[in-house]
Amino acid sequence: MRRELGVDEPATQFDFGIGDWDLTWADGGRARNRVRSVLGGRVILEEFDASPADDLQGMSVSVYDPALGRWQQTWVDNTGNYWHFSGGFGDGRMVLSTTDRRGGEEVARRMLWHHIAADELDWAWQRSTDAGATWTTLWDVHYRRRR
Repeated sequence: MRRELGVDEPATQFDFGIGDWDLTWADGGRARNRVRSVLGGRVILEEFDASPADDLQGMSVSVYDPALGRWQQTWVDNTGNYWHFSGGFGDGRMVLSTTDRRGGEEVARRMLWHHIAADELDWAWQRSTDAGATWTTLWDVHYRRRR
């Protein structure tokens, strides 16, 4: 069940993403993303599939943690990536971020859902090497709801 964005309790702020989506990005990339509400409506389960062309498959679980007052997401994929993100919804967009060390360098990473409408939205994968002062977009993906 989808609810109107930002109207209900914070635990429903990710409901804009619930659905079956066709994804596209530059260079002709395509994927399918199935997002559903599970466990009594408290957990958002995502199943991403860009195979066979890009051979990337992954999944995430997201939950609003009322004690922390923010969203938590765990992402895993078939390349061995594991990410734990945290963040929230504000100003019409959802932003989840994490920080890790790669090659001795601290790197901030974030996912940004924006331009959110009933049947489409944009998602960006970004990184920062200056503690979030500036961000570089590595992957821009457009979501269109499947009919």
